[in-house]
Amino acid sequence: MDIQYIGEALGFGKFGNLLIALSFSGAILAAISYFFSFKRPSENKAWQQLARSAFFIHSISVIGIFALLYYLIFNHHFEYYYVWQHSSTNLPWEYIFASFWEGQEGSFLLWTFWHIVLAWFIIKRGGNWEAPVMVTVSLVQAFLMSMVLGVTILGYKLGTNPFVLLREHPDMANLPFIKMADYLSKIDDGRGLNPLLQNYWMVIHPPVLFLGFAATLIPFAFAMAGMMTKRIKEWTTPALSWSFFGVMTLGTGILMGAAWAYEALSFGGFWAWDPVENASLVPWLTLVGAAHVMLIHKKMEAP
Repeated sequence: MDIQYIGEALGFGKFGNLLIALSFSGAILAAISYFFSFKRPSENKAWQQLARSAFFIHSISVIGIFALLYYLIFNHHFEYYYVWQHSSTNLPWEYIFASFWEGQEGSFLLWTFWHIVLAWFIIKRGGNWEAPVMVTVSLVQAFLMSMVLGVTILGYKLGTNPFVLLREHPDMANLPFIKMADYLSKIDDGRGLNPLLQNYWMVIHPPVLFLGFAATLIPFAFAMAGMMTKRIKEWTTPALSWSFFGVMTLGTGILMGAAWAYEALSFGGFWAWDPVENASLVPWLTLVGAAHVMLIHKKMEAP
């Protein structure tokens, strides 16, 4: 017997799932179109226009997901599991703001958002590098969006969806109160943000860190573009400035994370950092080495 649940705002979830589907499909279409844009020079303009339109749809969809999820969090729509799990009514506004990226889904969306910001710089100023670079960027965007699809394919669940209802989540679906039509009246508050994360560093540290992660994609995309277009050496010139931007931004994010670790957790030494901070140090060291190799290459190629 179907239960007619009371008080659920289901329209928001349906719209959110539509935006996720549009974002995922838009990224795939952009990757395919950008590929043909540089592979078929005679049809370049038509494919480029399609690619830009597809990436625009992808971008607007991601921004829409951001806005919608924030609306649900700030208005305490606890019928959605992600909102209930990561926020509560007694949090100050800045921690409610930060609760967006406490979960895996929010982190992937934050990462995707920064890729969009950087990608539009490539689209506007990339010149003949735009198409081959954006192939890789669009494919990475499609991969990240697949992490929030939350669909089951051949028995395998692909990603976790931030718009899953509380009563449909596996951790909650079999609880007795979920069978009540007015179960929302039984929920006084959400689980809230982890107390260790209720720190001002966690409001600013993750956005900076994920901007740094996003920045590492651009030099890689230029390297892939160089191989695809057989411009084996030329790609290092436009990639160099992006590499040092990534070094600076990711390094700043890591230092912010270190400050949080020492302040909130009283860690006693460098190698006692949270594993996430240590993991972020590895790509930073790799990028530092790559940037210096590119700089040496540029000096050696100079007349």
